[in-house]
Amino acid sequence: MGRLDHPAFIGAIALGGVIFSFLYWGFGFLRMGTSGLTAQALGGERYGEIRLVLARAIVLALLLAALLILLRQPIADLAFQWIHASQSAESLAYRYYEIRIFSAPATLLNYVLIGWFIGLQNTKIPLFLTVLANLTNIVLDIVFVLHWQWQVAGVAAASVTAEYSSLLCGLVFAARKLRYFPTAFDWRQLISWAGFRPLIAINFNLFIRTLLLIFSFAFFTAQSARLGDVILAANTVLLNFQSLMAYVLDGFAHACEALVGKFHGAGNVRKLRQTVIAAAQWSLGGAILFCIAYIFAGDRLIALMTTQMAVRETAKSYQLFVALLPLISVWSFLFDGVFVGLTRAREMRNAIFLSVLLGYLPVWWWLRDLGNDGLWIAFTTFMTLRSLLMGLYWKKMLKDWNW
Repeated sequence: MGRLDHPAFIGAIALGGVIFSFLYWGFGFLRMGTSGLTAQALGGERYGEIRLVLARAIVLALLLAALLILLRQPIADLAFQWIHASQSAESLAYRYYEIRIFSAPATLLNYVLIGWFIGLQNTKIPLFLTVLANLTNIVLDIVFVLHWQWQVAGVAAASVTAEYSSLLCGLVFAARKLRYFPTAFDWRQLISWAGFRPLIAINFNLFIRTLLLIFSFAFFTAQSARLGDVILAANTVLLNFQSLMAYVLDGFAHACEALVGKFHGAGNVRKLRQTVIAAAQWSLGGAILFCIAYIFAGDRLIALMTTQMAVRETAKSYQLFVALLPLISVWSFLFDGVFVGLTRAREMRNAIFLSVLLGYLPVWWWLRDLGNDGLWIAFTTFMTLRSLLMGLYWKKMLKDWNW
């Protein structure tokens, strides 16, 4: 979109991304909940439970996906009433939404499969599935947008195709992996409420936590849109810096999910603590590298994402914020992984709720007259408070468990 002739194209994908962050990323609990429960079942050598966790999560994902597709028009009406942008950006964003919504079954099932494999300490398959989806998406974006001139429809079609390609491969890998757990499958356990209760209880808290996290980014994008197409496009480019850093450093968090969950299930406190300490050291090292890269190479990264000079110059004005965010937000990523492995979703929910209520929104309201500067300060405050609260919850856990 950054290579088309108007900032509205970037803005449209940003607005569409906000909607699907709520719809899809909001159900990211399917990955986190499945990962934690699978890891604990593996640590406790409950192999029948490993199969049941996958089956229950698949059933839940399919029900939720069907609901999203059936309610797609009311969801669109509600979303576009809340988002205020230029008419051209909104019109393009609606076109994107109409196509992308049909990837719901593939997206939610991919969450389940990736979480299940991470819980089994097999990160090679999630890596393969993610690379496959992204490469497919990139190639089809180039074909559909730059060659066939489909504009935002091309971006949406590429995403849908990539998700289903990843799903088909993931199902093949899952079928092969299940051969290692030949325990007899009990359909009565699958459909029993007692079996679904832990999954739903954990997932409900994770759902609230994820919605609040999505709200923080959606609020940022919505306020950016009110400041004009150039600010919206520039902030969208800069948020890609945060996303890139988060996805890379989440690798250590995902490792924590699998290992912490396994050692918790096995009752091995010593190895659990060693895992958290090692992940913290690697996470800090990665955050420092990102900070340095963004300070010295931020201009070049911005230039890679857009050819529009007005957007480039505006993004450079706020480059320092994204350079500092790795050192600030890395701790929340790390503790997310630890708490998912321990299935302590309530603490995750509370930390982000307090960060939004006591930090993000009050600071934005207080500094709203500063425009985009105030918005970035509020977002940075939110990330800072979230990391601090997660750390305090972890300290309290250690004290309560007498570790």
